[in-house]
Amino acid sequence: MDPQKDVLGFVGIGVMGKSMAGHLLKAGYRVRVFTRSKEKAKELLELGAEWDETPALLAPKCACVFTMVGVPSDVEEVYFGPKGLIDNARPGTLLVDTTTSRPDLARRIAEAAKAKGLRALDAPVSGGDVGARNATLTIMVGGEAADFAEVKPLLECMGKTVILQGPAGAGQHTKMANQIVIAGNLAGAVEALTYARAAGLDPRMVLQSIGAGSAGSWQLNTMGPRMLDGDFAPGFYVKHFLKDLRIALEAAREMKLRLPFLAMAEELFAKAEAQGMGDNGTQVLYRFYERGLV
Repeated sequence: MDPQKDVLGFVGIGVMGKSMAGHLLKAGYRVRVFTRSKEKAKELLELGAEWDETPALLAPKCACVFTMVGVPSDVEEVYFGPKGLIDNARPGTLLVDTTTSRPDLARRIAEAAKAKGLRALDAPVSGGDVGARNATLTIMVGGEAADFAEVKPLLECMGKTVILQGPAGAGQHTKMANQIVIAGNLAGAVEALTYARAAGLDPRMVLQSIGAGSAGSWQLNTMGPRMLDGDFAPGFYVKHFLKDLRIALEAAREMKLRLPFLAMAEELFAKAEAQGMGDNGTQVLYRFYERGLV
């Protein structure tokens, strides 16, 4: 993509999308944006982004459109139908969905895009709000190699590790593997700090020791201090993580896999959401344990 002539689109300016679109602007690209609440795009508009009232109006103006929305039903709404990207983009446009969504939906988008003379990649990300702000996201891509090669420089404006995993849907399958690991690391960090406090230890001192050894992980060392500070602001929402775990369970069932820990993690986060914690960050699981709600 040429920053002098190619306009980029970004649909979905939330916790992640705002930073990701901002990196494209800072790299010198013209960026058009849409989100349901224009107020969320205020900072980007001040940086030079241009606003469109709907995805349908944005699509024909752009050579490449990125999407970062909430759940698979949002993805379907943005991509399909008379007001969707597929029916309104110019032939040749590259559509890149960075939402964590269903692998089968990613394949359906790719097929529908191809039928319209468009190109589509699924490119879910990992790294949370910190990774989005610092442009250090891990980006897992599914689709055609030539399309990946074209968009890779743009993805590298937003992420540090950008890898093509295979055909359409492969990016989403990789993200499901990622979420399974996160569930284990996060639950382990929560239970370790809960155990430390119950044993009369200073959890912060414990964190210094175990975070520097073989137990160390991004979840322990990044989310652990947030837990102890009582900072449960969303880098990644409980409700969205629960959605991901359910997608992974559904995909595992389709592959006839039995993954008991994944099932337990889904049950745990479902209980947290039922306690009104869905709009908190995933580290709120620590409070869930503190209150004896397990």
